[in-house]
Amino acid sequence: MNVEKRGAATVSGVTKTFGATTVLQQCTFEVPANSFTALVGPSGCGKTTLINMIAGYEVPEGGSIAVDGAAVEGPGWDRLVVFQETALFPWKTTLANVVFGPLNRGIPRQDAVRQATDLLAKFGLAGFEQKYPSQLSGGMQRRAELARAMINSPRIMLLDEPFRGLDALTRELMQEYLLRVFEEHRITTLFVTTEIEEAIYLADRIVVLSGRPATVKETIEVGLARPRDIKMLTSAVFARIHGRILSSLIEEAEKAFGGGAEGAADILRGATDMLQGYRQPH
Repeated sequence: MNVEKRGAATVSGVTKTFGATTVLQQCTFEVPANSFTALVGPSGCGKTTLINMIAGYEVPEGGSIAVDGAAVEGPGWDRLVVFQETALFPWKTTLANVVFGPLNRGIPRQDAVRQATDLLAKFGLAGFEQKYPSQLSGGMQRRAELARAMINSPRIMLLDEPFRGLDALTRELMQEYLLRVFEEHRITTLFVTTEIEEAIYLADRIVVLSGRPATVKETIEVGLARPRDIKMLTSAVFARIHGRILSSLIEEAEKAFGGGAEGAADILRGATDMLQGYRQPH
C-alpha cells in the first residue's frame, strides 16, 4: 500500500501551567507519520492539554510542538480533534455536519456531498444522512464525528477519549471501526485513553505519562501485527505489555503518596479508570 508519509508530530520539552499548578513539565515524545500512537497516564496529568496544544488551541509556556517540521502556531485543518463529548452541530443533519469542513474550504458542494456519502456508508451510516444528532445513538454520533474529521484529509487525527461513556459492546464496535479506517488510510493518529487494554489493542506505540507535573515516563512499542484481531487480547505479548503499563501507573501512585493526598487521589483515580476496562487474558 502506497501511503504518503505525513503527519509526524514532535513534542519537545513542553511545559504548561495553569495558575500556580504545573501540569506538564519538559514533555518530549514523537508521533511517527502514519502511525497509531496512544497516550495514557493518570487522571488529571495533562493528556487533554497536550491534545489541545498539538491542535493549536492552547500554547505551551516552554518547549515547542511541530507537525511535519512546521511549528504549530494555531488551529488548522491539518490537525483535527475528536473530543470526549460529541461536537456535532445539533441543528445540522448528519450529512450537513460532515460536509461542513469541505464547504468552508471551498470544495464544490457536489464533490463534498459525494465524499461525505461514501464516508458515511463506510461508517455504517447509510440511510442516516438526513437524521439529526439527537436521532442518532451514541455510537452513531461517534462514527459521524470520525467521518467529519476524515473528510478533511488531516495530516494527524487527535482523539481525546472519543469512546468515553459508551457501553462496552458499542465501545468494542467503535474500536473495530477505528481500526478498519486506520488500517485502510493510515492517517497519523494520536489517541488518548485511560484504558490500558484499548491502548494496546489499537496502537503501534504507547506513550506513558507520569503523575502531575507530567513528563514522559516511557514509550512502549506494541509490536502486534496488523490487521489486529480480537484474539490478540489473550496473547502473552498483550498480557506482558498490560502488566508493564499497570506497574508503571502503580509506581506513580506510590510516588504520589509521598507527595500528598491530592496527588495520590489523582493517580489512583486514573488506575481505577484503567482497571475498569481490563479483561484478564485466559
